[in-house]
Amino acid sequence: MIRSDSTTEIPLDLLFRDDTGTVPAASDAVVGRRRGTGEQVRPSAARAAVPMRVTVPVEVTERRGRSWPGAAAVAAGFTGLAGCAAGGWWAGALPEFAVRLARLPEQLGAGLGPAQWAVLAGSGALALFSFGGLGRGREGRAWVLSLFGRYRGSVRRTGLVWVNPLLKRRRVDVRLRHWRSEPMPGVDAHGVALRVVLLVVWRVKDTARAALGVDDPTTYLRECVEAALAGVLSQLPVDAPTSGAGGATLRNAEAVGDALTRRVAADAEAAGVEVFAVRPTRIDYAPEVADSVRRRRLAALEARERDTALSRLVDSVEDTVTRLTVRGLVELDDCERKALVKDLTVAFCAGQNER
Repeated sequence: MIRSDSTTEIPLDLLFRDDTGTVPAASDAVVGRRRGTGEQVRPSAARAAVPMRVTVPVEVTERRGRSWPGAAAVAAGFTGLAGCAAGGWWAGALPEFAVRLARLPEQLGAGLGPAQWAVLAGSGALALFSFGGLGRGREGRAWVLSLFGRYRGSVRRTGLVWVNPLLKRRRVDVRLRHWRSEPMPGVDAHGVALRVVLLVVWRVKDTARAALGVDDPTTYLRECVEAALAGVLSQLPVDAPTSGAGGATLRNAEAVGDALTRRVAADAEAAGVEVFAVRPTRIDYAPEVADSVRRRRLAALEARERDTALSRLVDSVEDTVTRLTVRGLVELDDCERKALVKDLTVAFCAGQNER
């Protein structure tokens, strides 16, 4: 620490920081000392650091790449082959059987001079360039084009397509896909361990960001789902504390799915992934707590049944004694009433046990 009479202490690590994006907040003690000396505290120093959201550069967005119909490239390729044959015939380098097969006039035999080499090189380059750029575009597939690491556009055309053969092609699947996760761990608001299975419906919307912005969009989406699941599960209990209690729980699959969809869609947008739905298909207790939860539920159910049976028994005894005394069938003092209640209770309990 470096101490000063007017500015109190300054952490040494702040003097040698390489990054300037986030500045830690000043401690309460430092702020208090500055207030005591009459020194003004800057808002940036007293305010807590706010996490920055990762943004993707504007230029890394999908745009249409240059491509041409494959039929034109095929025609150009055959033109180049014809030019090579013409150059060979001009130089007298074609075999005799090829000349007779093509019904060409007698070869000139001019030899391989600069003009002949130029015709052969140009025609060969045209043929190689034309046939080398041919490709087959498919429905639900796209090509991401790049040259020396720089993005050059995306091609979504189908059929026979010609693309510059000097460009690197990376095929991206843009079809609608769904992913059913394995049981993913998590904890609810009460710290109970859970296992959740999710169904995610998604597709690649921006091929440039999906191919160049992240290593693998599937892995990135999985990480987003795990982070969103941890955030949503920690806000609600998996079950209501008592039967019949109100309040939201994780058993409301629609509400949980909507919350997960909003979170995952916002996080995956930066990678060019469009998320349509994230729905929980199963929410279970973890194996290590499932047995204890089951025993606790059985105990609560038995206690509730005992309370119900006891309430019915007391109501039956009270109703019987009240009817006997109100109708004047018997006149009972306190001792006789207690004895009657005892006998009726034993009789009703014996009847219930026989059932």
